[in-house]
Amino acid sequence: MYKIFFSLLFKRMDPEQAHHLAFRWIRLAARVPVLRTFLAAALAPRHKELRTEALGLRMHGPFGLAAGFDKNAVGIDGMAMLGFDHVEIGTVTGEPQPGNPKQRLFRLVKDRALINRMGFNNDGSLRVAARLASRTPVFRTVVGVNIGKTKVVPEQEAVADYVKSAERLAPYADYLVVNVSSPNTPGLRNLQATEALRPLLSAVREAADRTVPARRVPLLVKIAPDLADEDVDAVADLALELGLDGIIATNTTIAREGLGLKSDSALVEETGGLSGAPLKERSLEVLRRLYARVGDRITLVGVGGVENAEDAWQRILAGATLVQGYSAFIYEGPFYARALHKGLAARLRTSPYATLADAVGADVRSSV
Repeated sequence: MYKIFFSLLFKRMDPEQAHHLAFRWIRLAARVPVLRTFLAAALAPRHKELRTEALGLRMHGPFGLAAGFDKNAVGIDGMAMLGFDHVEIGTVTGEPQPGNPKQRLFRLVKDRALINRMGFNNDGSLRVAARLASRTPVFRTVVGVNIGKTKVVPEQEAVADYVKSAERLAPYADYLVVNVSSPNTPGLRNLQATEALRPLLSAVREAADRTVPARRVPLLVKIAPDLADEDVDAVADLALELGLDGIIATNTTIAREGLGLKSDSALVEETGGLSGAPLKERSLEVLRRLYARVGDRITLVGVGGVENAEDAWQRILAGATLVQGYSAFIYEGPFYARALHKGLAARLRTSPYATLADAVGADVRSSV
């Protein structure tokens, strides 16, 4: 049914307009008590065997919404209603910014992919923090906060910009993510180099601890799939050195060659980050490499090309304790999380593993 609806309506609309329309409907539904209860029962049934503990947090399951969908923390309950076990908001920057000029979001329907050059369009950390502070949750869900650099801030002042966001947002975050891997903010990916990443992560860690002394806010870093293997290893080693809580692998890719893209060349050549199915193989490869390096000492989050339960299961076997999706949600619709949970529970039941935790990294361990 959704695929027919997508073809008749959303596919004919500008992708960003379609996003705003669909998200508005989700938020409206979450505000109506009887309707949201019915939808949550239909779209977010719980599977006890999928209960997950990660980052010191308890979740209904391992599957969450990746950053980018809810940039301003306006629809957390709506996304929880649809079955996402955690919702990562953002990316939020120190100051408000409109993002890049439109058109900046493109669908590659034949490839089940998206290209975006949104440019961290968001309300800024002060307004988002106020929104989170005034929020009264309807559904219990874990909320991650993804922070990035304000575009106009020079690279040499990036640390202070991230610290400002961390100080404002850490009190309301179940976990905090430093995003240094979006391709749409000039110079941002330079911060993935360990000599730049070390002081940045250290400063954000100190800011979170100083601002929220009563609890440790888990801190993660999100990396790009375009890193060379030796740079992936370097980030893994740095994460261990600094005592980071997790790594998210991966963000969107600037690559186009070798991905077997079928969409019109004019679309393929649009600048920006490519997400969705074509990213599947590389994101999984990075995840395996990270797990081989860090093992169970750091929580790994697998994202990039997660379309269904089999993709999520492969991420878990490769070392991910948590899995995220976004692009496939655009193509699969409101039953995306429900179908993934159902399939994941079925795979666990027929596997040799008693729990999901037992399955994490099993493929990598068996190949060593």
